[in-house]
Amino acid sequence: MPLHVGKGRTESRAISDIIDYVANPQKTDNGRLIAGFACDSRTVDAEFLLAKRQYIVATGRVRGADDVIAYHVRQSFRPGEITPEEANRLGVEFAKRFTKGNHAFVVCTHIDKSHIHNHIIWSSVSLEYDRKFRNFWGSTKAVRRLSDTICIENRLSIVENPKLHGKSYNKWLGDQAKPSHRELLRVM
Repeated sequence: MPLHVGKGRTESRAISDIIDYVANPQKTDNGRLIAGFACDSRTVDAEFLLAKRQYIVATGRVRGADDVIAYHVRQSFRPGEITPEEANRLGVEFAKRFTKGNHAFVVCTHIDKSHIHNHIIWSSVSLEYDRKFRNFWGSTKAVRRLSDTICIENRLSIVENPKLHGKSYNKWLGDQAKPSHRELLRVM
């Protein structure tokens, strides 16, 4: 969910990379399925960076390389159950409710796959530049719960028994590795 700078990237490159992907005209019907709140969807990356600079000026708080620039959530719908326009509207509703209308955001609805899905990105900095969004323990469950609530309110299906966890990257990597000589000797 949080978008960090990452290794070898500037803040500007990190935010523009994700915005370029989610706002891809081939996936969003030439940009028709992009909606912004308190920002222009064409300049959202620059606006998020400006908000961060204004936050630093207003508060004097400077974070290191681990600072969060924005947050990214994906919201998917069952194939054939919703129109792209309705999905975009529900994405905007989700973002307004989740951020309580205190953060600028962009909702990009992708229609390039069999299922329609939204990419929702909101600024880590509040609209007043005095606070940052606090990613809280259990926020993933809160995202799912709110998305499910909005879907139920609009008579759409939800995933009844979601798979709790996939493998962590380290577990997956360990499963891919060949056994060490020591492990092979242990088996013998």
